[in-house]
Amino acid sequence: MPDLADLFPGFASEWISTRGGRIFARVGGKGPPLLLLHGYPQTHVMWHRVAPMLADKFTLVIPDLPGYGWSDVPKTDENHTPFSKRAMAQVMVEAMEQLGHVHFGLAGHDRGGRVAYRLALDHPGRLSRLATLDILPTYDYWLKMDRGFALRIYHWAFLAQPHPLPENLIASNPDDYFGRTFRSWAKQDAPNPFDPRAVEHYLTAFRDPLRIHAACEDYRAGAYTDFEQDKTDAEAGNKITVPLLALWGGAGIAASASSPLDTWRKWAANVSGQPIDSGHFLAEENPQATADALLKFFSEKN
Repeated sequence: MPDLADLFPGFASEWISTRGGRIFARVGGKGPPLLLLHGYPQTHVMWHRVAPMLADKFTLVIPDLPGYGWSDVPKTDENHTPFSKRAMAQVMVEAMEQLGHVHFGLAGHDRGGRVAYRLALDHPGRLSRLATLDILPTYDYWLKMDRGFALRIYHWAFLAQPHPLPENLIASNPDDYFGRTFRSWAKQDAPNPFDPRAVEHYLTAFRDPLRIHAACEDYRAGAYTDFEQDKTDAEAGNKITVPLLALWGGAGIAASASSPLDTWRKWAANVSGQPIDSGHFLAEENPQATADALLKFFSEKN
């Protein structure tokens, strides 16, 4: 394994035992707890530029999701249960409890955003506030899957194909696959936004066939279990009750689906939000604007 750079100087490294396996997290800062969840195809390291700007105001907990980064890869089943956002949200609740936090703020990007809004629906008493970065609910994405949107987010259907088709194809050249993914999801005709030290963290994780498989299981859960659980909530009229901030890249994925605020207002009672001048990777493409929006939102009183 390469000698990976420490991009969170001054932060502790924690291994947290949960029923879903051990979770790795970086923990630092001071103030009320704020949980930051990463997306695909990344790890906790995606927050490395934003974290220093939040650490004076919040105690940050920045984990790798189950199956990602340095966290354990849970054993899956035919329903992809450990990789459902409901199961991942439960793991995050347990991890926060182990660190002494039963009530906290939560921000999630991409897959982490899906874990975040599921946690808000399933465990509303745990959260003070919720922020989602460049996503709309899974249910809405699948309903939107027309020709144009399917071409934009082809990976949703590709990664959800039965094992081992996507795993084998990605494992044949992971650096090329993930390199193309990073380039195509970032804002086009803009400078490369990624710190090469962070990219090495991402690629090191995803050169591991076990973690390629875990990510595919994440998307398989999204196509089946997560969709059905979202559908149940949508049809029942269940809503997120805590204040929700929706941030999205002006050139990102969520903006190409529909008006993000209109969509989130169907799912939450108190919604605000704004675009960030970026593609999909807000926290790395425009960390200052992302941090400013999060600081303002999570500093507000309910």
